[in-house]
Amino acid sequence: MDLFDHAAETDPAGVPLAERLRPRRLADVVGQAHLTGTSSILARTLKQGRVPSIVLWGPPGTGKTTIAACLGHEARARVVKVSAVLAGVADIRKAIDDARRLRAEHRQGTILFIDEIHRFNKSQQDALLPHVEQGTVVLVGATTENPSFAVNPALLSRCRVLVLKPVTPEALGALLDRALTDERGLKDRDVTVDDVARRVLIAAAAGDARKLLTSLEVASDLCLADGRTLVERADVEMAVQRRVLLYDKDGEQHYDVVSAFIKSMRGSDPDAALYWGFRMIDAGEDPLFILRRMVIFASEDIGNADPMALVVATSALTAFQLTGLPEGAIPLAHAITYLASAPKSNASYVALHAARRDVHAYGPLPVPLHLRNAPTRLMEQLGYGKEYCYPHDHEGGVVAEHYLPEALRDRSYYQPKDIGAEAHLRERLAAAARARAKG
Repeated sequence: MDLFDHAAETDPAGVPLAERLRPRRLADVVGQAHLTGTSSILARTLKQGRVPSIVLWGPPGTGKTTIAACLGHEARARVVKVSAVLAGVADIRKAIDDARRLRAEHRQGTILFIDEIHRFNKSQQDALLPHVEQGTVVLVGATTENPSFAVNPALLSRCRVLVLKPVTPEALGALLDRALTDERGLKDRDVTVDDVARRVLIAAAAGDARKLLTSLEVASDLCLADGRTLVERADVEMAVQRRVLLYDKDGEQHYDVVSAFIKSMRGSDPDAALYWGFRMIDAGEDPLFILRRMVIFASEDIGNADPMALVVATSALTAFQLTGLPEGAIPLAHAITYLASAPKSNASYVALHAARRDVHAYGPLPVPLHLRNAPTRLMEQLGYGKEYCYPHDHEGGVVAEHYLPEALRDRSYYQPKDIGAEAHLRERLAAAARARAKG
């Protein structure tokens, strides 16, 4: 399938709005300026007359197919689109044979765009290697999955991974305006969108440009069917088939809901934590933002009271990156309820700041001689490492030794709480402190 069959231009009837508005130049792609701007790697390589093999990794609707199409258009290359879900070995072989023939007969390059490349098995991916290496085709793969797990290392090493971000609300707003005024868009309908409906459209899209345009087109259809030209909130909510929770990810409500989520987990209320967490998700918050906050929470508010909390939080982050929504909501809920239910201690967090205060207040205090390394004879003669006691050679693994600089010898930053697993640490560290005090 050639991406440039111009169907949308010659017969736009029945072509979805998102397809009609698909940019032909990198500079017109919204929301991915780090990849499509004038100083980006793609723009610079196009100026040199070449396109590198790349893997585009990002959420749905962020421009992966569009960028592939723009690269082909600006490089004057033929673009062949293959769906990894539907294609077999015969399809790949035909695409390679055609590319080889066109290169030999017409000096024309071919960009092989493989959508959902993570769906190809190892042998299918390996079959592409020689053709990518020889330059028969330029490979542009698109995936919503982490390429580190989804693409074979051999193939990945021959491609540059470019990460696409969810389209920002500002960029979605600009795209909405373009759709209403562009000749290829809805200009002939002469519809407008009120402020609330605009906010709902952007919130419902959740960073997905294609979803925004699809919802806008259906909402405008509903509006015109009623003899109106002003798209309202009800039109949008009917178009997306759900009530949209307005949630300003940059405004006060964002910080209020995040605060309520964190404080619910800190207060050991898993029910409230689930409510606030999934209120953010359903309102369009990036789940990775929530998961990153949970990883921080696991250390800041639970710490050694339950060392497994950090393991659960980071595992949930990895699980979500592997699965995405909707399945990723399951490990997310698992982690939320675990963190909220775990015993709490901020002792490590408090110790961190106490130690840093002394670092800043006292500057680079000298390392005690007995703790210094002595790789040379001169250092040995100067006393480096002298009288250091190796703890493993002593009963209990603790010796009468001091490890802080002399000026800070009486400091005790970490004060474990008598709760959860930290209670056992408290007892052990107290015994170790008594042993060291004898020195």
